[in-house]
Amino acid sequence: MDKKNALRAGALAAGTTLMMLLMSSPALALTRDDGDDPGSGLSVIETLGLYVVLPIVLFAGITALVMVLDKSHKQPKQG
Repeated sequence: MDKKNALRAGALAAGTTLMMLLMSSPALALTRDDGDDPGSGLSVIETLGLYVVLPIVLFAGITALVMVLDKSHKQPKQG
């Protein structure tokens, strides 16, 4: 009985997703708006730096700060 409910839920989710995709209109990204003023594009190096290197550096920095400022480290046993 559990397999049947899971199959039914999966079919419902897949059907809902398919209907949403079919009924949605295209984004019309090529049509320019009145106030649209796009800047110049990013180079490959700028894109990699912004979306790959910067998040890794931020993650490493936050991790290092948490490890350095951690107050819950265990004290050595005395006695």
